[in-house]
Amino acid sequence: MTTAMTGNVTDLYPSRGATEVSTPRQDPVVWGAPDTPGPITAGDLQSFERDGFLAIDQLIGADEVEVYHRELERLIADPAIRADERSIIEPKSKEIRSVFEVHKLSEVFAALVRDERVVGRARQILGSDVYVHQSRINVKPGFGASGFYWHSDFETWHAEDGLPNMRTVSVSIALTENHDTNGGLMIMPGSHRTFLGCAGATPKDNYKKSLQMQDAGTPSDEALTKMASEYGIKLFTGKAGSATWFDCNCMHGSGDNITPFPRSNVFIVFNSVDNAAVEPFAAPIRRPDFIGARDFTPVK
Repeated sequence: MTTAMTGNVTDLYPSRGATEVSTPRQDPVVWGAPDTPGPITAGDLQSFERDGFLAIDQLIGADEVEVYHRELERLIADPAIRADERSIIEPKSKEIRSVFEVHKLSEVFAALVRDERVVGRARQILGSDVYVHQSRINVKPGFGASGFYWHSDFETWHAEDGLPNMRTVSVSIALTENHDTNGGLMIMPGSHRTFLGCAGATPKDNYKKSLQMQDAGTPSDEALTKMASEYGIKLFTGKAGSATWFDCNCMHGSGDNITPFPRSNVFIVFNSVDNAAVEPFAAPIRRPDFIGARDFTPVK
């Protein structure tokens, strides 16, 4: 395997070159010891290591869902939030698609980040203190909200944010019911063990386009067909309050929502304090801090 250097950090996962490159995972999946105390059982940790994800039927209760959903509605109705660069607008409907850095915009979501049911699982998987690399609310109203095309988050976070290693985990907490028809999360189980380096250079300020419709960092149809044939595809459904934890290198995506039923969630990315971002490995400039944090203060 050919590696490059960014500053004093070796690039273990080349991407955004002339061709697609497949690289075996160089990092653990579960960094913590199997007997580390925490909310996740040893059996569930093994399942996470094997599949790259862990689904939880009820992470938060119905009364809590109501609080967080009300806060989501408050944020997207606020004209100041809509005008903020942290809000991403749907190109066609002109409705808010996502609002980033919600743990800094809202004390309600900041409290959720600090909740031991949430941050405790992240520490257990990553084997260290953690900080928030990214947080956002995703709003997928009915009748045409667009999806997120197949991708590995780590490919972007490595190439454009400078995360050196796969020591990052995400949680998607449902604030509305996830049906099998309203654009739910899909993951290829086991895909986290292979890194797919995508072809094509990263344009400057790529994030302005990619947060609406991804282009750079998108796998080829041939690669996706091969991976789907090997790993299969798991679609996640569940009541509001359910959650899915998934490894940063899982190949995942979601479809458009053309049903009348909205699908909204809060999405939190925890990174190990021992995996702090360096300069981007395959982009001309860093993305803004509200997308890829440069504040590495541990969540307490």
